[in-house]
Order: sequence, then C-alpha cells, then structure tokens
Amino acid sequence: MRIDENEFFRQATMRICGSLNIETALRRSFEYIRDHLPLTEMHLLLFDPGLDLVRTFASVSSDEGEDFGKILPMPEETRDARMASWISMKEIEIVNQPDLRPEVGGILKKHGRRLDISMMAVRLELEGNRVGLILLGTNGTDKYTEEHGQLMRLLHDPYTVAMANALQHEELGRLKDMLADDNRYLRRELLELSGSEIVGAEFGLEGVMETVKQVAPLDSPVLLLGETGVGKDVIANAIHYSSHRKEGPLIKVNCGAIPDNLLDSELFGHEKGAFTGAIAQKRGRFERADRGTIFLDEIGELPPQAQVRLLHVIQSKEIERVGGTQSIPVDIRIISATNRNLQDMVASQQFREDLWFRLNVFPIMIPPLRQRKGDIPALVHYFLGQKTQELKLDTTPTLAPGAIDQLMSYDWPGNVREVENLVERALVQYRGGMLTFDTLTPNRAHNDDTPLPAALNGDVMKLDDVQSIHIRRTLKAARGKVSGPGGAADLLGVNPSTLRKKMNKLGIPHGKKK
Repeated sequence: MRIDENEFFRQATMRICGSLNIETALRRSFEYIRDHLPLTEMHLLLFDPGLDLVRTFASVSSDEGEDFGKILPMPEETRDARMASWISMKEIEIVNQPDLRPEVGGILKKHGRRLDISMMAVRLELEGNRVGLILLGTNGTDKYTEEHGQLMRLLHDPYTVAMANALQHEELGRLKDMLADDNRYLRRELLELSGSEIVGAEFGLEGVMETVKQVAPLDSPVLLLGETGVGKDVIANAIHYSSHRKEGPLIKVNCGAIPDNLLDSELFGHEKGAFTGAIAQKRGRFERADRGTIFLDEIGELPPQAQVRLLHVIQSKEIERVGGTQSIPVDIRIISATNRNLQDMVASQQFREDLWFRLNVFPIMIPPLRQRKGDIPALVHYFLGQKTQELKLDTTPTLAPGAIDQLMSYDWPGNVREVENLVERALVQYRGGMLTFDTLTPNRAHNDDTPLPAALNGDVMKLDDVQSIHIRRTLKAARGKVSGPGGAADLLGVNPSTLRKKMNKLGIPHGKKK
C-alpha cells in the first residue's frame, strides 16, 4: 500500500509535538506509526558525554516488554568506541539480524532481550555534543525495509524538536524545584533575622502582641504607628507569619527610599518599552506580593500620584503595569507603617483622606522604649548575644555593675534601634574586662533632671521603692530566673548572691519562697 508521505508527516508531527510530556508524545506517535510499519516497541535514548552514560528518556511498547533501563553506564573500556560509533552512525540505521552485530547483540543480551527481532535507529543531533536516538523494534528478523527508513527520516526534525523541548522542560522543572527550596530556606533565614523572637512580647509589648493575635488571621489592612526605631518591621513580620499567608511572600517597600520618578515602576512594574531604559518587562512589588503580604513602610512619604494608584489597588485588587493596558489581579494583604501623624497630613492636604480611611482599618500603636523601660535589660541581653555572634567574639562580655541602671535612666529617642547600635558600638570597642557604656551614652543619661522610670508618675519615691520596681521588672524579663545566663543577676550586672540579699531585704520573693 502506497503511503502519502505528506499526510504521514503531518499526522505524526501533530502527535509528536502535541505534548510537552515526552512519554505522552512518544505514546501518541507510536500508536499512529505502528499502523504504517512493523512496530512493537519504541525508545527515545539520550547519550550524555559529560556523564558517560546512555539514558532512556521515554519508552513505549505494545506488549509491555522491558526497556533498556533508565540509565545505561558506558563501560570505560568500550566508551570511546561506543561514542565513535554513535557519532559516525548513519541518520537511519536498520539492524534486521542483531545476532550478526556484536555491539547490538551485546546490549540485548545484557538486558535479557531476545535476538530474533528487527531494529531501526534514527540518529538525532542535540545541542552540538549530545546525541539522541529513536530506537524502533518489532518481533522477527528482516522486518524493516528502506521504505520504512524513508518514512522515519521524515520525522527526524519533529523528534529532535520534541526531545530538545523535553530537555528544556526538565531543566526548568529542576531549576523551579531549586528555586522553591531556596525560597523556603531564605524564608526561614529571614524569619530568624527579622524577629522570630520579639523581645518584650510578654511585658512592654504584651498589649501589642495581643492585638497582633487578633488581626493576624484576617486580611484587613493594618496601620502600624510609632516612632522611628520602635520595631514596626518586626511587628509586620509577626502579623504575616501568624497569618494564613505565611507560605506566601512578604514584600517590604520603603516608600521614602525610592525616587519619585521610579516609584510607579517599582510598585506596579512596567512593560517593555514603556519608557527609555525599559528594555524588558518587569514585575512590580505588588505583583510579586501576590498571595502574600506587602509591607509599605514610611507610607506618609508617598507622593500624590502614587497615593491615587495605591487607592485603586486597594479598591479593585488589581494593578496595571506602567505602559500596559491589561489589568492584573493581585491577592495581597497590605500592612503600612509610619512615624508621621497622617491625620494632620490629611488636614493639610498632604495625604489623601480616602486613602487614610482605607489604610486605617486596624491601627496598632507601638509604644516608644521610654514608655516600656522594663524591656531594656532583655533587649541589651538579646543584642549582646546577637552582636557577639555577628562580630565573631569568643565569649559574651559581662556587664559592669550599674550599666543597666545607666541605660534605664536614658530616654532613648532612637528607641530599640538605638539600643542595638549602642550595644554594637560597645562591643566593637571592647578590649576585655566588664562591658560599660560610660563613653557611649549621651550626656542626657547623666543629667540630674533626667526623668526617672515611668512607674514614678512624677512623684518622688524612696530609693528602695525605685530599686524594688527595677528588680521586679528585670526578674519578669528574665522569666523569674535569678542566676545563670539571661538571669536577672546577669542582666543587672551583679553577683547572684548580692541580688538575692537585696531581694530579701526588699521583700521580693524568689526561688522556693516565690
């Protein structure tokens, strides 16, 4: 029967290139080709000279016969000869009697295959130095003819394209798995670096953390308010990683650090050619935050044009890239933060009132450090441990007596960030002995009219009462622990025995008494 070669090529090519799954493509083409020539099995093989092995990329058989194994190592003694034979083989090679071809018969015997079969190989060139092979087989000898070879020659290019695509698809899958693994690792690292432990969560920030627990499971916008350095980014982390979006991205944007002429492009992305220098399409921060959270720090610094676009995103839950016409839906939660008074900015028309209403759904005020001085001992201990590791010091220095009292008497305008910087500077200049902050703490810490701890409420109290308040707060920060690393004595920089005597004198229960 005369076969229409054009129709054969068209039908076979449709099946070969109709799926990115090479197994599916091979199965479909096998089912069509076997209607036009003898065929009981078909294998797609790949020789990789870099790994010195032959890999079965895909196999299909009508009688469920065994394939040649997923991996076929090349014996060192025959590797060069085998490679030379693959490179020098014809485009189409027919082997109707394998027992007369030792190199073919040897492979069949190695895999326990019968020798009374006919085989045909189509050689494929891939990426210059990689050789692919389509191997056809049927039961019985002397089954294949030159006409059959001519039909398979027609399919050389489609099979080459299909195999190249499959290799690319496999590589993309591998890179995607690596990227997902890297993302999981980096997410864990970022969580540790950015505040998996919130110092003060059980004391000075206890009220804030209760509020975080209430709002975290929701998708409502959150507005974090507080002075510079109080840890708004740490609270944003806590909200994100306590929510159902914790497996999604947390994208942080400092609205005051991006130039006005680049702000739209950074937030919403741009299309290729949207402006001079836009040589490729770019996804913006909102698009990258899809199915996660976007944290807009310094929201009060947004220029009017960006405020309008942000309002549109909140209302419609979609964005448009700069220079684009297509709306892109985004599923995001917005957490914003500012140290400015947005209500005053609304009154002076510096900030849109409708945007403020949208962002101010659930405001959280983070108190400054001067209003939660009981957190200072725990913060100093935390940063001492962290900075000691970062600076690769052998041991964590011991605080000098009175060091914590000195820090407690300061009002900390830079808040937690100032504590962190102060501890780091002290450790950089540390040359042994006990750690002090005498030369680093601003003069205000030593002024006679420096305000005492907030517990005094403006009244003059006895020294014992002040010491009792300070010790009780420190003991609570140390979770009742008196001695040892992280204990109250360690935080206060005094001997544990001295502290216990002082606590007995002041009537502060500890140990079995507590």
